[in-house]
Amino acid sequence: MSGTLGDLGEFGLIGALVARVPTGPHVSLGPGDDAAVVAAADGRVVATMDLLVEGRHFRRDWSTAYDVGRKAAAQNLADVAAMGAVPTALLIGLCGPPDLPTGWALELYDGLRDECAVVGAGVAGGDVVGGETVTVAVTALGDLQGRAPVVRSGARPGDVLAVAGWLGWSAAGLAILGHGHRAPRAFVEAHRRPEPPYDAGPGAAILGATSMIDVSDGLLADMGHLSRASEVRIDILSGRLDVPAQMRDVARALGADPLHWVLTGGEDHALVATFPAGTALPARWRVIGRVHAGRGVTVDGRDPGLAGGWDHFGRGR
Repeated sequence: MSGTLGDLGEFGLIGALVARVPTGPHVSLGPGDDAAVVAAADGRVVATMDLLVEGRHFRRDWSTAYDVGRKAAAQNLADVAAMGAVPTALLIGLCGPPDLPTGWALELYDGLRDECAVVGAGVAGGDVVGGETVTVAVTALGDLQGRAPVVRSGARPGDVLAVAGWLGWSAAGLAILGHGHRAPRAFVEAHRRPEPPYDAGPGAAILGATSMIDVSDGLLADMGHLSRASEVRIDILSGRLDVPAQMRDVARALGADPLHWVLTGGEDHALVATFPAGTALPARWRVIGRVHAGRGVTVDGRDPGLAGGWDHFGRGR
């Protein structure tokens, strides 16, 4: 569709976007009323939301609108999975300037639709508004299916720490793009369109995970969140972290440390969970550390000496 949001108008845009996305099996009343109705067979609803702001979370010269849609959905669906729940629906807010091409907004919703399809979720509704900066707000809902939520505060000394998914790939992709390159594509695509291991979240709950979190701010930062909530010390074993040879090659070419990407890089949305010692873990869960009495996060028993993770209001941001 040619033209801009200003040409199409608010209600024309809403009609075009709604036609782009299915509501999914969990939505009994979708767009068109003052609010949607989403099934909550469990009697509880897992809810989370995130914002993506142009220039802060994405650049239109680095990522297509479709990429941004996939990423916006993924980071919210991963939060639902990190609670041990199954995603059911998204609510989408879009802010954009009147001169934003209509095609960009439609491609964004194509990305949202396709990422929802990975987990069988739908888009239940949302809002559009005009503004100077392209901003995407996503609220995700999920179903615990009768299980207790897996929270951050359940880790206990003696537990093992395990990860499902990739670490450091998005950070490597961001570094590649920042240096004006577009390859290796595997890392660039990991930054543009993360691939969280969604089903590993409910799977971890069934396995008896004592705590869980998705890695959005960086492994060290997110383990800090888990450590504080559980009042334990988390020791990451560097020898257990997967640093692929190609990542090492890219880091060498860019003058970077690949382990730094793995420890501090965010937006991979891997799932990290703690399990009682002796739990028979599937191959997708790699043990990368241990939980001990105490406080804080260590690497191989020592302070890593790294400024870990993303802080939106930190100095220099």
